[in-house]
Amino acid sequence: MKIVIIGGGPAGMMAAITAAKAGADVVLLEKNEKTGKKLFITGKGRCNVTNACDTENLFANVMEHSKFLYSAVYGYDNQAVMQFFEDAGCHLKTERGQRVFPESDHSSDILRALDREMQKAGVKVRLNSEVEEVLIDNEKKQILGVRLHNREKIMADRLIIATGGISYVLTGSTGDGYRFAREAGHSVTKLSPALVPFNIEEDWCKQLQGLSLRNVEATIEVEGRNIYSDFGEMLFTHYGVSGPLILSASSYVGKKLKAKELTLKIDLKPALSEEQLDHRVLREFEENQNRQFKNAVHKLFPSKLIPVMIELSGIDPEKKVNVITKEERLGFVRLIKGLTCTLTDLRDYNEAIITKGGIKIKEVDPGTMESKLVKGLHFAGEVLDLDAVTGGFNLQIAWSTAYAAGTGIQI
Repeated sequence: MKIVIIGGGPAGMMAAITAAKAGADVVLLEKNEKTGKKLFITGKGRCNVTNACDTENLFANVMEHSKFLYSAVYGYDNQAVMQFFEDAGCHLKTERGQRVFPESDHSSDILRALDREMQKAGVKVRLNSEVEEVLIDNEKKQILGVRLHNREKIMADRLIIATGGISYVLTGSTGDGYRFAREAGHSVTKLSPALVPFNIEEDWCKQLQGLSLRNVEATIEVEGRNIYSDFGEMLFTHYGVSGPLILSASSYVGKKLKAKELTLKIDLKPALSEEQLDHRVLREFEENQNRQFKNAVHKLFPSKLIPVMIELSGIDPEKKVNVITKEERLGFVRLIKGLTCTLTDLRDYNEAIITKGGIKIKEVDPGTMESKLVKGLHFAGEVLDLDAVTGGFNLQIAWSTAYAAGTGIQI
């Protein structure tokens, strides 16, 4: 059986390995000069390969259509993924939040493991091979093969589309898979950038560029109503906010942001109640009672944050701590528990980790990832209307759906 796979990202490579191990003659077509360009830069170049949580928690971290993934994930779960890479000679480690990375902290080790396994399984990898058209027998509604940009035709019994989305365009994610799917009669749901940073209105964020905050709580409100809240790590940029906590928030509130501006409140000391924090601030003030306010709060914040917090507090920075009023101090405590800024919009696809939306999953068999409309046409990975929060969950979707597609060719 001849299988053609379009796309040399994580889903494409895993599908190729799985299909070849099942005995198929597999050709993987990648339009770039090398495989895994986007995988190489994920997780800041470290590659958060999966999440080691319980299987049920995997589903809880999928934004929509988690039930569609039951068959694929139970067929090839996070433990199976970790075992695959360990067996392939890439040792892994588990960090905070059950995030799994290569022990070396280099995504290149993940890529090398996939390349080795493809070679071992006999996958024929063709680079610089861009597919122009998917060939279908329209009468029989059956796949025939593909035609490349150079007019070459490659015939196939089965075709797996694993082209990714349209995030990080420079890595080759230009939405080809959506076009192929539409031409085959499939529906593609509305697309939008996901796991993406926010722009904020306030200018003071520029002063905080590069500042990373750990163990903070972020709450997002619309017209005073809480629509998202979580705990973790975030980062200030020259345009706004980013980091794992913020990227996950974008998947929950991105649609609402298109309708109106949202308010982000950052609790810098979530482990303390307002009362406990007031005692802590009071202690700092007592220890520094003859110093100016601007010189009395250095133990409370990272150095980059101090001038911003002083400015936003409304307290005169030259004022001696021993004459700061109770009302001023309590206002300062409230600021620490709720540093507030205005989210104006999302950054674009060039900064989005993934694409939200994709090929309608009602038109795809959840067990084999085969099209319900065209026989022999399968899908895997981000091209499907499936997405999750940060933490390795999106790559788990890629591995699981790819494995399902790679084994589904035999059915």
